[in-house]
Amino acid sequence: MLNKRSFTHGCLLSGVVAGLVLGASCSAPAEYDVILRNGLVYDGSGGAPLQADVAIRGDTIAAIGQLADHGAKTEIDVSGLAVAPGFINMMSHAQETIVVDGRAQSDIYQGITLEVMGEGRSMGPVNEAVRQDMQERGDDLPYDIAWTTLAEYLQHLETRGVSPNVASFIGATTVRIHELGQENRPPTPEELGRMQALTRTAMEEGAIGVASALMQVPGPYAKTDELIALASIAAEYDGLYASHMRFSGPRLLDGIAEVITIAKEADIRAEVYHLKAVGRENVGNLDKAVAMIEKARSDGLQITADTYPYNAGSGGLTAAMPPWVGEGGQQERVRRLKDPALRKRIAREMLTPADDWENLYLGVGGPTGYLVVGLQKPELKHLNGKTVAEIAELWGTSPEEAAMDLIIKDDSRVMSVGFSMAEENIRKKIPLPWMSFCTDSPAVAPEGIFLKTHIHPRAYGSYPRILAKYVREEKVVSLEEALHRMTAFPAQVLKIDRRGMLKEGYYADIVAFDPETIQDRATYTEPHQFSTGMIHVFVNGGHVLKDGEHTGATPGRFVRGPGWKPSAGG
Repeated sequence: MLNKRSFTHGCLLSGVVAGLVLGASCSAPAEYDVILRNGLVYDGSGGAPLQADVAIRGDTIAAIGQLADHGAKTEIDVSGLAVAPGFINMMSHAQETIVVDGRAQSDIYQGITLEVMGEGRSMGPVNEAVRQDMQERGDDLPYDIAWTTLAEYLQHLETRGVSPNVASFIGATTVRIHELGQENRPPTPEELGRMQALTRTAMEEGAIGVASALMQVPGPYAKTDELIALASIAAEYDGLYASHMRFSGPRLLDGIAEVITIAKEADIRAEVYHLKAVGRENVGNLDKAVAMIEKARSDGLQITADTYPYNAGSGGLTAAMPPWVGEGGQQERVRRLKDPALRKRIAREMLTPADDWENLYLGVGGPTGYLVVGLQKPELKHLNGKTVAEIAELWGTSPEEAAMDLIIKDDSRVMSVGFSMAEENIRKKIPLPWMSFCTDSPAVAPEGIFLKTHIHPRAYGSYPRILAKYVREEKVVSLEEALHRMTAFPAQVLKIDRRGMLKEGYYADIVAFDPETIQDRATYTEPHQFSTGMIHVFVNGGHVLKDGEHTGATPGRFVRGPGWKPSAGG
């Protein structure tokens, strides 16, 4: 890290930190609030960087260039640092953690300035059925639901104070629960009409689009025509359809085909969430999936994807069991898991390849591939960080029975990490020009309530890992291209206003980091570790990370989608 002195306008010494306010500002008028001096500026376009100064006035980038004759209230020497637009987290699960702690520290230390939430489930619209679902799925986090619509939730975050900007899809699963609860059946025409009306309201109030999660109950109960009906509403507002696909393992290509069908039939742009091929036997399917997407793109469909740079995914241990187990919600799931006859059937199906559901238990290679991380009951938390196989050995039972008993005893879906992907496929995905990036995780911190839960290291390390491992060390992709697909490219996919690039008049979401030292630190065994090498982060001109330390500032805003109508609220 650079070891320079920091001053404010008027040349008052403010301490020995990683930054220098230049003496030239002593005589120049303070026409800007902040000037970042002498950085290597990557504007987000993917082009070559430029040695330049970047000036901020209020919440906006006011000037970029050689600004030696101009002054600012605060000037920071960022010589040797890369200066870029703030990073966009295309699939964030910060929706609950950011209510509890608006600082979103694990993401800010990565350089993330926009959280895009709403994979399948969104934080609105809320009725009693949705409220019950949210409470059943709560990850040991205490918060009150002080909103009804999705827009009210996002505005609540802004009003209460958040460090990053926030945006969200409306969840296809949420509107289904709103009207059908946890039932496994198609909606009636009247129910589907109400689901479409909820989607329309959310789009007009600023949702980015509509998103599905088709592997976590009750998401799989939605058929393709139901998803087309919801996506068609989002399309009217130039929104995006995003999907955690129905299949990522042996039937990966069927999952891609469904996304393409929805994009065609709904006439909508589509995003494949965290594109991956699950299971060692399916490594070669990634090439075929990429070819399918590129063929669809060449045919005129706007299909894009995102990914995270790890060979393990994360989700509820409930996904290791057939979807029928979860019909009716958690209470019914637990009842079935306690039934001796059904336990035998469930164990048998967990060990049997299936065509009608994605068997993640087999996809991760069985119980040794499942790391339990999200147990909530105090008497069970000592098991976090152990595999299902290890817990089964401790309990003297079969791994399948141990998995069922964990869900019963914890009365939760039991968040787990599953080692299911190939490193060679990560290297193939990162250079793809239509690929952006995500954490697929909450925004947490190595303190307080967050330490009660073991977590996937991607929560702390996704973006620095790309910049360190795949840019600096392995040279899988250039720095300017990686930054383009962390910034301008996802902003274009989301169709959000004046973000994702360093341009005059754009919002001042800016990062400054050392490309030679930026590094992820989180591991599977010790995940609660901030990444290092990110020196400064600005959000809407607010200085959120200063000299590598979070300032506590909360300048984040509700970022609205292209269909927003001010008269609709939100």
